[in-house]
Amino acid sequence: MRHFKKISDLHEALGVKPPENPIFSVAYGERGTCNGSNILEFSSEFYIIGFKKLKSGSMLYGKTKYDHDLGSMSFVKPQQKVVFKNVELEEKGFLIIIHEDFLPGTMLYNEIRKYGYFDYEVNEALHLSPAEEDIIWNLYFSIEKEYHNNTDELSKAIIVSHLDSMLKYAQRFYKRQFINRKQLTGSTVTKFNALLAANFEERKTKNIGLPTVSLMSEKLNISSRYLTDLLKQETGKTALELIHLFLIGEAKNLLTEGELNISEISHLLGFENTTYFSRLFKKEVGSTPNEFRGSRLN
Repeated sequence: MRHFKKISDLHEALGVKPPENPIFSVAYGERGTCNGSNILEFSSEFYIIGFKKLKSGSMLYGKTKYDHDLGSMSFVKPQQKVVFKNVELEEKGFLIIIHEDFLPGTMLYNEIRKYGYFDYEVNEALHLSPAEEDIIWNLYFSIEKEYHNNTDELSKAIIVSHLDSMLKYAQRFYKRQFINRKQLTGSTVTKFNALLAANFEERKTKNIGLPTVSLMSEKLNISSRYLTDLLKQETGKTALELIHLFLIGEAKNLLTEGELNISEISHLLGFENTTYFSRLFKKEVGSTPNEFRGSRLN
């Protein structure tokens, strides 16, 4: 696997003309660009924003295949592994490549890290409506125009401003996508809670430890960050918060039944030690497990 430190090297590997700036570039691709029998597997020191609709071939992050049925935006952060295989574009597309060294001293230096979609898998790409496409393309062409203009003291600030707008729109469009996909595929939180319940039943016969966000997201075939953002949209709570609420709910039931002691309940729920269980219970409920049980018996 190749690791690119220079944007110019990535341009060459993709078969596009050399960049005009060593730490920032844009590339506009017409139909048929980057086709052929080449396989490019790489990581880089760049943030990459892409819009593309594939006619054939595939893109992968690790082992996750890119969903290319619709024109989509995807977002790659530095050090992520990406694979292009026999890629041919159905329609026009673009790439915006931002070296980490471009960001210090700009508003995006900290802001770009707040956008969770840079941690999504490629099959969680952003699918745009025609109206949303128009907004993104207008911003892209504004960036491209400034990129090709004669550089002055305001060039970078203007480019960063357009990039900031593009990322904010992407955040808005992802929230719309979460809502639409919930209607199409059913409530994520319902599936999530069903998995937690199944995991709890399994723990009655196997020593498998606490359920984790990583485990739940793997079973749902989505990344941990995407799962958390979906659940936050649906419930206002993160995946970890929902796991804790589920565990505390089961703990309350077991404490009320009164058949198991605190240590046994802690072990059944998957906690490695009773102290951690008691601390989490008190944080969520406001009383210790023993105090809660006592209040139920009185």
